[in-house]
Amino acid sequence: MQRSKQQALAFLLGAVLVGGVLGFSADRMIGHQRFTSQYGPRSKFFDELGLSQKQRDAIDSLSSEQECAVRALLSPQKTALDSIRGSFRSQIRSVFTADQQVKLEERDKEMKARRQAREAQEPKRKCSVN
Repeated sequence: MQRSKQQALAFLLGAVLVGGVLGFSADRMIGHQRFTSQYGPRSKFFDELGLSQKQRDAIDSLSSEQECAVRALLSPQKTALDSIRGSFRSQIRSVFTADQQVKLEERDKEMKARRQAREAQEPKRKCSVN
């Protein structure tokens, strides 16, 4: 009886730790996206700070390494995250009226167009290991 309680407690502790790490990683990724949207395109940010080309290259390299590391960390959980997001979207859509759903779809299309325009300005970085 005592051993099963210890195993259950160890499992819960492990689940909390894994959840914390995933939550922290996701928060960092979302925070980075907010940061980049707040300051605009990278080149504008660099121009405002007056960075030399050597500094720009160093920051680009560091950013690329960080982005690849985060992608590598989250890639095993990508299907689970996509499933959770899809489930959330379908559940939340059931709350909206038909008119609100149309407005939401229009908003989603605008956001997708903005994201594609931003990616056209700054193409997505390629990682050696995805």
